[in-house]
Amino acid sequence: MIDSFLQYIQYRKNYSSYTVLSYQNDISQFQDFLNHNYTLSLPKANATHIRDWMMALRQEKQSATSINRKLSALKSFYKYLLKEKKISKNPADSITSLKKPQKLPVFFRENEIDAAIGEDFTAIDSFDEARKNIVLEILYQTGIRRAELLSIKNSDFNFFSLTLRVTGKGNKERIIPISEALKSKIKHYLYLKEQQIGSTYYFIVTDKGEQAYPNYIYRIVKESMGQVSTQNKRSPHVMRHSFASSLLNNGADINAVKELLGHANLSATQVYTHTSFEQLKENYKKAHPRK
Repeated sequence: MIDSFLQYIQYRKNYSSYTVLSYQNDISQFQDFLNHNYTLSLPKANATHIRDWMMALRQEKQSATSINRKLSALKSFYKYLLKEKKISKNPADSITSLKKPQKLPVFFRENEIDAAIGEDFTAIDSFDEARKNIVLEILYQTGIRRAELLSIKNSDFNFFSLTLRVTGKGNKERIIPISEALKSKIKHYLYLKEQQIGSTYYFIVTDKGEQAYPNYIYRIVKESMGQVSTQNKRSPHVMRHSFASSLLNNGADINAVKELLGHANLSATQVYTHTSFEQLKENYKKAHPRK
């Protein structure tokens, strides 16, 4: 049943391979919990068993975010079993998610990103350096997710209309504008890539011309930003936060930022307005004579 569900969400619902693997791990963990504590199969579990599992996870000091993700996986799994008439009721329906402490998203400051990226990209003649640089540029100038960056193909850029086509969550496409300056940098990177590796299908590739992998992108951001920022969390997602915060701090409309980020709901974007307000308060404290 688990295998059938995983095939369903991957090929029918178009979930990413990372989400599929995460769901597989979460459901298998719950199955292990049932086997060890109740000698029950997954279809026989009820709401009490799920609550017991969540309590056990809390005792293991797992975060509310992690537990809620596992609960979401179970809800989807049991919804599928209900659809396939393997069960008569979804035992996870009555379970509510844990409350999470509201955390403001962290971000890099504009001067930190400028320092990491540098100014004269065309002076770079090393493919490896150009690849690291363009990863930072694309993440910060478009706000795309790491998985979206990895899936970009060379053909997704339209240099006439200055746009980038991105395939996001749920296989949804969106179009993101790029600047003339970014276009020049992309073309220079493509030239160096062609010189060293030859023709490739994906935009960001390994030295062997294969599609880059998630940890490679993470490592680039962590190491590059670690040289210029004191921020403890240095990940591709922080670059996405920085993109949104920079736009809002400079007067962008929140609905436009929502579309650029590919958020389904405005509430997901509104968290960045709090970040902008925090920066506003900091600037006020520094600048006001009667602080």
